[in-house]
Amino acid sequence: MNLERDLLTPGADGDERAIESALRPKRLSEFIGQARVREQLSLVLESAMRRGRAPDHMLMSGSPGLGKTTLSMIIAAELSAPLRITSGPALERAGDLAAVLSTLSEGEVLFIDEIHRMARPAEEMLYMAMEDFRVDIVVGKGPGATAIPLEIAPFTLVGATTRAGLLPAPLRDRFGFTAHMEFYDVSELETVLHRSAHLLGVELPADGAHEIARRSRGTPRIANRLLRRVRDYADVRNDGVITRQSASAALGIYEVDEEGLDRLDRAVLDALLRKFGGGPVGLSTLAVAVGEESETVEVVAEPFLVRQGLLARTPRGRVATALAWTHMGMTPPPHAFGTSMPTEVGECG
Repeated sequence: MNLERDLLTPGADGDERAIESALRPKRLSEFIGQARVREQLSLVLESAMRRGRAPDHMLMSGSPGLGKTTLSMIIAAELSAPLRITSGPALERAGDLAAVLSTLSEGEVLFIDEIHRMARPAEEMLYMAMEDFRVDIVVGKGPGATAIPLEIAPFTLVGATTRAGLLPAPLRDRFGFTAHMEFYDVSELETVLHRSAHLLGVELPADGAHEIARRSRGTPRIANRLLRRVRDYADVRNDGVITRQSASAALGIYEVDEEGLDRLDRAVLDALLRKFGGGPVGLSTLAVAVGEESETVEVVAEPFLVRQGLLARTPRGRVATALAWTHMGMTPPPHAFGTSMPTEVGECG
């Protein structure tokens, strides 16, 4: 089966987003990795189906690209229930949430992505909806305002967040099941890549899959994205076969280095080393130096750099480690972080 050929037929949406969506597994048995979460989730779903009731509300937390949205779709598919998708930023007012809740059918799955970014009024309405399947609609203003109770059909809320610590405790406590998504190891990503290559009709030998997997930052979404870019290179310059050599050459063109660092990662390290002598430097100053927003540096680049041991967060600011100096082809100074590790590190915000 050549999935990409099918998507590119007349009348089909053949853009990158459609291809990425089509690569998502549709059932829990097809989902690769996250073994503990899969086992826990299967128990929750099977128990609910045996009792003939909607399962508890569920919270999925973890870094972007690990499968939170995919799991929400799988939950609806396993329950044979409709799925309603929205996002935290889209729910700016309580009325926005009320409009969604009031149209839910019994047993429907409501998925709210980036749930920690919901507005406070909508968040407070969600408390009652999750617990009592009821919301109060306030009509009018001031002393003449009237609260009209509105019953809603029993539903299952699936929330996804990349920053679980930002969720208020009252909301977090109303979820009956919480799953934390871990980063994938190389062997799991190789399995993901082989499955995607089969669906795309791409020839992917084991050495090519390994080369892409080890540069994919432990994230299936990145692995699939790199696979499509390497496929482009292989189609043009290597008869369509993704070998280790063609994968390495292609990733070099797309500025993904041996450790999986991309242009932004290296820009952050380069600025930290060359302009600030390895730090410490504040997040906003570092972001200005690389021409990006502070949130982009903090959410996109920093987690991977910290996980790779290339950057440390200290009370005084961001600091490059001795490993970062070496990775960028520079000699670490005697005072480089990690050369003589301090007894306490701590974190800055």
